[in-house]
Amino acid sequence: MNDVTSLRGQLLVAAPSLLDPNFQRTVVLIAEHGDDGAMGVVLNRPGELEVADAAPVLGDLVEPGAVVHAGGPVQPTGVVIVGQFNDPEQAAVQVFDDVGFVSGEPDFDELGGELRRARVFAGLAGWSPGQLEGEIEREDWILEPAIDDDVFTEDPAGLWSAVLERKGGSFALLARMPLDPSLN
Repeated sequence: MNDVTSLRGQLLVAAPSLLDPNFQRTVVLIAEHGDDGAMGVVLNRPGELEVADAAPVLGDLVEPGAVVHAGGPVQPTGVVIVGQFNDPEQAAVQVFDDVGFVSGEPDFDELGGELRRARVFAGLAGWSPGQLEGEIEREDWILEPAIDDDVFTEDPAGLWSAVLERKGGSFALLARMPLDPSLN
């Protein structure tokens, strides 16, 4: 990474002005970011399908009743698992602290003992080189460091507002802004 300061471990919180339906009011965890572009997962789009039904082999990694989350529009049929590891070095990609991505070829028998908790995503979000930097410059995204409770929130629908509240100041006002400001 010569010119790009990595945003790995940061949240991208969609600005109210970002109306792209793929990202409107999303919170994205950045997992990789460099001169070749960026990738991450949308944290606040839970699906309807339970993990145990969609991929029975993954059922033991998550809490009973956990659903597959829509991680983004890129490779929507690809499965991505984000976990909180007992030993962060076991992560294929360590994103921040003890949170990282599970290997694409995991040993499921061993994996259960390595994770404190996990979340399953279908798809991911991706940006070509310079694209994310341009979107940030246009103020499409608000940056905030991620914490583990963001990734594993029990209230994904409330995550956008919760992160903005935590950021404070004028962002706390945005957190209370209705989807359609004309309704205010």
